[in-house]
Amino acid sequence: MTARHPRQIVVMGGGSFSVEADGSLLDAYVLDLSGKPRPRICFVPTASGDSSMYITKFYEAFGGRAEASHLGLFGRPRTDMATVLASQDIIYVGGGNTANMLAVWRVHGVDRMVRAAWEQGVILTGVSAGMICWFEAGVTDSFGPLAALRDGLGILPGSACPHYDGERDRRPTYQRLVRDGFPAGYAADDGAALHFVDTTLKVCITSRPGAAVYRVSAEGGKVAETALPVRLLA
Repeated sequence: MTARHPRQIVVMGGGSFSVEADGSLLDAYVLDLSGKPRPRICFVPTASGDSSMYITKFYEAFGGRAEASHLGLFGRPRTDMATVLASQDIIYVGGGNTANMLAVWRVHGVDRMVRAAWEQGVILTGVSAGMICWFEAGVTDSFGPLAALRDGLGILPGSACPHYDGERDRRPTYQRLVRDGFPAGYAADDGAALHFVDTTLKVCITSRPGAAVYRVSAEGGKVAETALPVRLLA
């Protein structure tokens, strides 16, 4: 009997290839998880409206060290999307408008496809929108001002907040939502990531000193923000 690959998700609060010109340690961590010298990695840039600049940056960052491809959903989508996604080692979801991305995914069935790929052992990862989407809920600017998004994919339980130290209003907005009944969850600074195996948090990693990850919950109308142990990548 073939051993089941672990189901893994690595969510990044901010950073990665689009803003780290010298190479992202968080991205390198995800590539190493595949155990392959040149893993197959597919970029899904839906949240950015399939931005050509974002796609170009992806190929510049990964083309030399992986079998890189991307899945576009604007224009005429390809008919073999499920096969393409299932054949990857890593699916990488970019940042942008989370609500729009989820709507487009659901129209084309990509929400079901990525869940099926994860069940088969394909590593899921992403930054910003690519962090929020895997959870039940999250803090997003998809609607203009920061607000609650309550219809995430729910592969991971609870809620998520990226850019916790990178945008002034992220921390108070997330804490207010959680205090008012939003699901408890995780907040990640720019340059910080959380690695889940199945749906259990395995380790928190950072690409820069001082970046942090928090568990945010509430009880009796009071918010508790607990800093989690992190490992600084070399």
